[in-house]
Amino acid sequence: MFNLEEELKKLPARPGVYLMHDKSDEIIYVGKAISLKNRVRQYFQKSRHVTPKIQRMIERIAWFEYIVTDSELEALVLECNLIKEHSPRYNTMLKDGKAYPFLKATIGEAYPRLLFARQMKRDGHKYFGPFTSSKAIRDTIELVNQLYHLRNCNRVLPRDIGKERPCLYYQIGQCPAPCQGKITEEEYRENFSQAIRFLQGDTTDLIQDLTEKMMSASDEMDFEKAAEYRDQIQSVQQVTQKQKITSDDNQDRDIVALARGGDEAVVQVFFIRGGKMLGREHYYLTGVDQEENGSVLSAFIKQMYSGTPYIPREIWTEYEVEDAGAILDWLSQKRGHKVYFHQPKRGQKERLLELAKKNAYLVLTKDAKKLQEERAKTVGAMEEIQSLLRMSGLHRVESYDISNINGFETVGSMVVFEDGKSKKNDYRKFRIRSVSGPDDYGAMTEMLTRRFEHSQREGLSEMDSFAHLPDIIFMDGGKGQVNIAESVLQKLDLHIPVCGMVKDDHHRTRGLYFRNEEIPIDTHGQGFRLITRIQDETHRFAIEYHKLIRRKGQVHSILDDIPQIGETRRKALMKAYSSLEQIQQATQEELAQIPGMNEKAAASVVAFFEELKKTDIDK
Repeated sequence: MFNLEEELKKLPARPGVYLMHDKSDEIIYVGKAISLKNRVRQYFQKSRHVTPKIQRMIERIAWFEYIVTDSELEALVLECNLIKEHSPRYNTMLKDGKAYPFLKATIGEAYPRLLFARQMKRDGHKYFGPFTSSKAIRDTIELVNQLYHLRNCNRVLPRDIGKERPCLYYQIGQCPAPCQGKITEEEYRENFSQAIRFLQGDTTDLIQDLTEKMMSASDEMDFEKAAEYRDQIQSVQQVTQKQKITSDDNQDRDIVALARGGDEAVVQVFFIRGGKMLGREHYYLTGVDQEENGSVLSAFIKQMYSGTPYIPREIWTEYEVEDAGAILDWLSQKRGHKVYFHQPKRGQKERLLELAKKNAYLVLTKDAKKLQEERAKTVGAMEEIQSLLRMSGLHRVESYDISNINGFETVGSMVVFEDGKSKKNDYRKFRIRSVSGPDDYGAMTEMLTRRFEHSQREGLSEMDSFAHLPDIIFMDGGKGQVNIAESVLQKLDLHIPVCGMVKDDHHRTRGLYFRNEEIPIDTHGQGFRLITRIQDETHRFAIEYHKLIRRKGQVHSILDDIPQIGETRRKALMKAYSSLEQIQQATQEELAQIPGMNEKAAASVVAFFEELKKTDIDK
């Protein structure tokens, strides 16, 4: 179950994207954050003023998830991809179809240029981006053209060489005029190659030079010039910032990263479609303690892709996959085209795999705490109970309860807990057959006898819950209930300890009755909480079964067949008498004295049972 307060505490103070889900698991909002911890928590601060639309969105949030990125830029790009993929109903600002811009290097031209582009195409040119600032791209194009003397005209070269006069940029020394043949194609391409290296991140010398110029202008009180240099530095940093969320090859691939901790592991999968990351999912694995990484990945890939409807062209993993050849043949056959495994070792691909691994470790770390808390509530609680009872080896607990209404339609329940967790597949219901009237002890004796006689039958399947004997029996009550259970076990020659769950006058658990002694229990400990859960679950299961019987009419009370007896009078009869036999033996005068009854109704009851006796005699 999603605990909002606990999950808010676990949010990392890192950039990323968060996805808000409603109770039907629909993604209703996608947002990005410089700090996930600060941003997501703001939604749930009561003092924060929000618009009515956002308030409606907050009221619908059932749970949230997040993806950590290495920068705000990556978060922005991923946010855009996810919004386009899922179209969340509360993301109105980014649903206008606009895309983040790219910087296009026309490497297919003889004299290539740097251009601003709204979308990436498969046209043989090189793209950088997408980026979040159109202004930063345009400023950088202008700066790079100046630094490396690149042209920015639309002339088709070399076809148009010498046809027109050189432009103003040649006159002011910013363009070498390839349109006039004043620079060879080889020389121009060398300038362009340096510009590409700059755009790929080799900016240290340039930023240092711009910084020195900015400081010098500031010292000379030329603050306007210093501001220009500052803006140039920021544009360079924005455009050359590395981001891994979108690639320029438009391929479909899954990025599979593994994080391990003890006997458990988390596999994080990033889904890249058309070169864009459109989603992710994480999977839990157990029993990995003695396994090699390649073996763990092999088991995961076989299980995951056996049930997925789509298989991508590429699957990236950090480690080589065990039995890779056979698995690839199988995947290729399922896909209908060749499938490849890759283990990226450097560059953007390696950084994307590392990002997936960081998210896997975040899930593993976050859930490790949750698992520790879960262990304290289950195995830890059982250990507390064992210590309290001075026993060991308690794994399976069975608990029993009886439910009826004034002795009518009596049913029993058996619930099972193993290592502190409910095992609902082993729960059992009992219709009490041999007892009439409010005889809880008699009903309990029948239920326990039937349960443990069943366990002594030959040839029981391991799937039969009665085939497994409990390590201890918990009875909902004190000395009386314990004695009933012990007497049944003694007759069947079974040696199972029995412990009573004793309640106080306010129907709250106060202690345990064990070996003729009432043992007090710390009401703040996990052991006490587990006993309370067992007691409540046993009671709930019995009550629900009893309600089901009444609601579906699976047991039709004979009183319902008596003329003049409706629901109100039937309840009055059941309250006045403890069994059908007593009602049957009552006189008309006695029945008429019951609240809600009258002479006519009483006569109807007597006549009904007299007729019933005649029918039985005839049979």
